[in-house]
Amino acid sequence: MTDVSPFAHASRHVRAVAFPHVLVLIDYRTGHVQCLLPKSAAHWQEAARSGRLTAMPPPLAAHLIRTGVLSPTQKHTPWDMPLSAPAPPASWGGAEHPAGLTRGTGPFSAEAAAALAATWSIKRSGNRKRAMNRLIVALRASSSTTRRPASPTEAAEAVQAVRRSACHAPVRTACLEESVAATLLLATRRLSVVWCHGIAADPVRLHAWVQTVDGASVAEPPSTLAYTPALTIGARHQHRL
Repeated sequence: MTDVSPFAHASRHVRAVAFPHVLVLIDYRTGHVQCLLPKSAAHWQEAARSGRLTAMPPPLAAHLIRTGVLSPTQKHTPWDMPLSAPAPPASWGGAEHPAGLTRGTGPFSAEAAAALAATWSIKRSGNRKRAMNRLIVALRASSSTTRRPASPTEAAEAVQAVRRSACHAPVRTACLEESVAATLLLATRRLSVVWCHGIAADPVRLHAWVQTVDGASVAEPPSTLAYTPALTIGARHQHRL
């Protein structure tokens, strides 16, 4: 570290979420997730306050620079402190959280199938490591075209239509693809929702879902409440990268 600037700044693509027992770093440019245990998490928070690499042990600082989480700078540039997340109830890693697993019933929707196809195309249209970033760019662009908030009924119908189409999809379709496709589907009707990507712990896990603009989760089980949103896109709730 002797040849590296003593200052650093966190990438604007990175979100840090602090649980009492672990600090999770999510890089929304690559989708890469890292976990820092309490001692390393304390070093991260001190570096965030000071903007100084010297607040971290050299091996930790070198690793975070190598993985693109931190970038050396020539001046003192503190960055945002982590988002605080509540301590999860003890589960010893065995709790079940069926977030986003509900499936709808009803007629086939060509619009929903097209939205899913668009989502898959965006994911696969370039460097695999940048797929998450491409989806975020598409979500942000679609959000800018909306004219009014979707009602709870309109939002739920879109999510369920996408899930019905996903049941017959020939490729992997999980919460990320479903939530993005539902958001894109509503945007084609000029209707806005809030796309959410969040994290829960014990064990550490990620989930993507849709909310109405007033913050109500759409077609989600109660277990989704265990997730702390790290990134939201849409309406006034958007956290920019």
